Amino acid sequence: MAMARSESGQAASQITEVESGSRWAAFWQEYGAYLAFGVALVATLGSLYYSEIAGFVPCTLCWYQRILMYPITLITLVGIIRRDAGLPAYVLPLSILGIGVSTYHRLIELQIIEHTGVCSEGVPCDLIWVNYFGFVTIPVLALTAFVLITAIMAITAWASRRPGEES
Repeated sequence: MAMARSESGQAASQITEVESGSRWAAFWQEYGAYLAFGVALVATLGSLYYSEIAGFVPCTLCWYQRILMYPITLITLVGIIRRDAGLPAYVLPLSILGIGVSTYHRLIELQIIEHTGVCSEGVPCDLIWVNYFGFVTIPVLALTAFVLITAIMAITAWASRRPGEES
């Protein structure tokens, strides 16, 4: 009798774990695109604020980050409207490249990497316009947005995989 209870308790526990996993997968399938859109929209509006209202002139690497972020805002919006399950495949290449550009920009700011030819004309890429809390600069803000979008889209892709695609 005790063995039967133990087995039924294990089965109930396994069902609860599956249901919990299903709820998380359903959450990311339903809201992942909205979360990525929100992050991209805030990043886009923030960059426009800094350049158009605060008057900070973007450097070359800032422009590259914008070139990668702005389309993510539009692509996620279209993906939401069309309910496109393939959205992570469109967003992830841009967000991963954005992580690379933002990291490179931050390393130049920290003077870990030499100021390069990319930044030779106009505003220097090591110019720090803002410095919140002693370390949060514009490239750090962009890097944070790209990392969040990448994580959200990767989790959404994972949650949207079909049963049997375990790997």
